[in-house]
Formats: sequence, structure tokens, C-alpha cells
Amino acid sequence: MIFPPQCIKYDVRFVDEVTIRVLAGSGGSGCVSFRREKFVPKGGPDGGDGGNGGSIYLVGNLHLATLADLEYHVFYRAGKGGNGKGKNMHGARGESKEVQVPLGTDVYDVETGEPVGSVLEDNQRLLVARGGRGGRGNARFATSTHQTPREHEEGTPGEKRKLKLVLRLLADVGFVGLPNAGKSTLLKALTHAEPRIASYPFTTLSPNLGVLRDSWLSFTLSDIPGIIQGAAEGKGLGLRFLRHIERTRLLVFVLAADEDPANAYQTLLAELASYNTELLARPRIVVVNKMDLVSKKSRIAGEKGILYISALKGDGIEGLKKRLTERLAW
Repeated sequence: MIFPPQCIKYDVRFVDEVTIRVLAGSGGSGCVSFRREKFVPKGGPDGGDGGNGGSIYLVGNLHLATLADLEYHVFYRAGKGGNGKGKNMHGARGESKEVQVPLGTDVYDVETGEPVGSVLEDNQRLLVARGGRGGRGNARFATSTHQTPREHEEGTPGEKRKLKLVLRLLADVGFVGLPNAGKSTLLKALTHAEPRIASYPFTTLSPNLGVLRDSWLSFTLSDIPGIIQGAAEGKGLGLRFLRHIERTRLLVFVLAADEDPANAYQTLLAELASYNTELLARPRIVVVNKMDLVSKKSRIAGEKGILYISALKGDGIEGLKKRLTERLAW
């Protein structure tokens, strides 16, 4: 996946779930009119059609990483279609409304619970409320036996919906680990991101994104808040943020060398399996961090090719970058 050179950062509060209301524009009414000109004594019907109402679209924006803007602006309305006029003049089409959302936004109809669609690409337009149809003018009702029609149609109303927007981040790599495993420090070591870092658990309260640049490719890395045992059942922060690794191409398990990495690894696997078993089939890299705090390497049964690093000291970072590039450049 190719990304712009700038690093993606969260400049506002991270919001990954909002509910909004949308109202598309109603169509304009058709016109009843008859041609009236000096030398045309029997002018026929010339009432124009009403214009269609504007629709509402969600538009993907690569530079957004949160739904925060939509949390405070929760109602969106499109323009109404203009009414038809005489001389077969059709009403103007109502102005459509575009709402910018981050990539990875899923949309659901609140009343039915049915999915409306997902916005996954930059500038992708997802129709969420269709504008009403403009009514026909009386010129449309003229026939050989009905030459002076006075019928016309009113415009139909636009769609009105209540929508739930859920963000599942689009990232190439997702870091998963227990609290205080050093995921944020590792993200900073690999990218230009500036996540909050401290020596106590749950420093990261929302996902952080960074960009790892190779000579010709860029990959996004996401640091997911620490997972604890029982996260899939709603304990800690895990349930809220586990969905942000569902769209990642590669998982990096970050284990702390000084806190029984083998047991931590099994805990993480169990939580991912409880949340979504498909995550266990995702390609993965296992990293044992904080090697500067221990004197020997810890073995993890069933895992080969484990990388031992110290994100704080920078030890093993270049090797990890090479491994990530090799796994992602296909």
C-alpha cells in the first residue's frame, strides 16, 4: 500500500464510533403551464419537470484518522430540487452533500441494523441517502386525445436515515501486546510517530499510527492499546480496540522479555481467538522486546524466527524493518 510521505498523526481526540442523521433533498414539483404567445393562439402545455433532490455521500479521506469531526456535527441535509417552470424549463437539481470520513469506516442503518457499506479508498463515494425524484410537469401528460392536461406530479421526499459509523483502521501492520510491552516505543523507533510513552500500563488509550518508509514503498503501522486477559469479553480496553486489527495485513506480537513472554504470547492468542478466529490465520511476526532488561533469550514453543530487540536502545530495529519489508512487499 502506497501512502503520502507525511506521517499520519492524531491531532484531535480519537473517536471511532458515532451516530449521525442524514436527510436527502426532496424533488421539486412539476409545473402546470400553457404556452402563451402573441401569434400562437392554441399553445400547448409547456410545464417543466421538477429537479431531483440532492443525495448524501460519505467520501473517503486519506488524511483523516478519526471520526471526531462527526461527533459534534451529527445532522447532514442535502439541497432540495427546484420546481419546474413554464416554457419547458426544468427545475435545478438539488445540491448533494459530501461528508468526509477516514478510510476503514463501516456504515450501518440504526433502525434495521443492516450494513450500508464501507469506505476503504481515498475519494471513494458511498451513497447513504438518495435524493427524491422530481415530479413531471403537465407537458409530459399531453397526448393526441388529451391536449390540455392539467396534471402534474409533486416531487418525492428524499431518504431520511439514522446511521452508525464504526471505524476499523486500515493499516498494513498491527502491533498487539499486553500493556507496557513497549509497543509505542517500538512504533516510535520504526517511524516518525510521536505516541505517548511512559513506564506504566495503559499509557496508550487509543490507536496510534505511523508510517514506515522503504526506498520506494510506505507502510502504515498501528499500535493497538494493550490487551489483557478477558479483553474479548469486554475487560480493559481490548473489546473496543480489537476491531482495529481486523483489516491489517500483518500482525506483530510484541512481548516484554522481563514479563514471561511465552505466557503473554498464549494469552494474546487466546484473546484473538475469542474475538475472531480468522485473526489467527493472519501472517505474524513475534518480537520479544526489552532485551536490555534481561540476560538471556526466552524460548517460545512452536514459534520460529522470533526477533529479539530493544526498542528503547535501538537494538534489532534494522532487522525488524527488513523483516517487515520482506513480508509486506508482495
